[in-house]
Amino acid sequence: MGNFQPLNICFATLATLLLLLFPHNGYGAENVAQGVKVIVIDAGHGGSKFPGASYNGIYEKDINLQVAKRLGSLIEKNLPDVKVVYTRTTDRLFSTVLAEDLQARADIAHSNNGDLFISIHSNAHRNSEVRGVETLIMGETPREQRANQNALYLNNQEELLDMSDQKTATIVRAYIQNLQFTYGEYSEMMARLIQEEYVKLGFTNRGVRRQPLKVLYATDMPSVLTEIGFMSNASDLKYITSDKGQREIANAIFRAVKQYVANVQRSLLLDQQTSTATATQQKLTVQKPAQKPIQKPTTKRYTIQIMASVKSIPTSHSEFKSYRGKVWERVTTGNLKYKYCVGDYADKAAAQSRLKEVHKVFPQAFITSFER
Repeated sequence: MGNFQPLNICFATLATLLLLLFPHNGYGAENVAQGVKVIVIDAGHGGSKFPGASYNGIYEKDINLQVAKRLGSLIEKNLPDVKVVYTRTTDRLFSTVLAEDLQARADIAHSNNGDLFISIHSNAHRNSEVRGVETLIMGETPREQRANQNALYLNNQEELLDMSDQKTATIVRAYIQNLQFTYGEYSEMMARLIQEEYVKLGFTNRGVRRQPLKVLYATDMPSVLTEIGFMSNASDLKYITSDKGQREIANAIFRAVKQYVANVQRSLLLDQQTSTATATQQKLTVQKPAQKPIQKPTTKRYTIQIMASVKSIPTSHSEFKSYRGKVWERVTTGNLKYKYCVGDYADKAAAQSRLKEVHKVFPQAFITSFER
């Protein structure tokens, strides 16, 4: 992502946008629950106004477009049931106003009923030694709060929502909380799959990061923004501008897309297989007299989530592979209310030590917390 002028979004405008987004979020999650039929590929930046970062006469907008088109071609060739939509296939500008330019990309995704949004970017840093790849999803952690406030990354400042403004931050954080109950987990799964494919190529792994990015905020579907390397680093720049590098990067993202599509489809098949059995079980369940709940103090626990589903799945199902009968079901709220987890740990470190083992069977698994 390149250097833009900071965008000031007024509270009233942001509030209106949030109210419009909330009803759509539920629809977006239900849409994903029908499968992955449309993938929107966004080549970040474009035109003379927003070229992105530039080094040695090379512009980010051009690198992003080349990788985006390679990725789209791979999807079209190997996943014929999936429609590919590009936000741009040429060096074009949507608007001379940053907010409108970013919104136009989201509008293309929405008008084409996108099920997944992938934005391709190249990174930059004031320290030329910094290198590697990372994939961003909508969200915020203390680390990202500090990055937002201190503008640690030259290329991120203009594309981040201004979380230093209390009113803006309150609204965006409410949106983020709502996101977790709709398609937030889909975005995280996609991001993790991309990073895992990058690691196989030997990239320096900067991980999955949560940031309140404007383009992700505007897109109403599972969305990721992947940074394919640092233009400010000589080695990274040489690689991401080479035919070999762009081909390998596009293939890595494609493999992640292929796995993501398979994961979503597998979940749908499981839902279909178990819906009748679940309904029958519910009819046979003996209703016990309601009892007054006993209030108990809650404690924070950690577990490794390997799957989420719209409907309940028997923990003995063969889909759980070697963890068949070893997983446990956690019922939450939202569309993907049934979470399937491995282990129950008192601290995150204990869960982390088990995660590597689980990743061998379920690469998309991640650590999550819950209260007991």
